[in-house]
This record gives sequence, C-alpha cells and structure tokens, in this order.
Amino acid sequence: MTDRPTSDRIWARAEIESPCTRLCTIHPETRLCLGCARSMDEIAGWSRMTPEGRAAVMDDLPSRSPAPKVRRGGRAARLQRKRKAS
Repeated sequence: MTDRPTSDRIWARAEIESPCTRLCTIHPETRLCLGCARSMDEIAGWSRMTPEGRAAVMDDLPSRSPAPKVRRGGRAARLQRKRKAS
C-alpha cells in the first residue's frame, strides 16, 4: 500500500467496502451522488451500516440513475423554473 499516493491511501478503507468513486457531487434534482449514486443519508451513515445494509445498497446501485438522462433546457429553462417558483 505504500506505493500508492497519499490521497489514494486516505480513501482506502479495507474494513468497509464502499462504492465511492471519488466523484463526490450531489445532483440537485435527484439528490444522488453523481459518482456512486448513493443518497446523502446512505453516504453519511455508510460507516454505521451493517455489512448486510451496505450490501443491499450496493445491490441496488446499478438500477439507480444519479442524473436525469435528458438535458434540463439550459438558461432559458432555468429562468422559466425560477419564474414559476416565484
């Protein structure tokens, strides 16, 4: 493990299997991580979950879509959504 850069060693946690890809960004609409597709609650509670709980989440991850597949419409759509919210 010493041949890996320090930043990689920090992320390596042999005691807990994790789907983290180190692309930690939460999508504003789906509220899922764009890297691993976990919710904020799942990420926050990961270290406290049972191995069975983590396995259940990991089994479900392939069926999740962290970001919508269609574009949201750019600036024009954002302004329209803002007007509707006001």
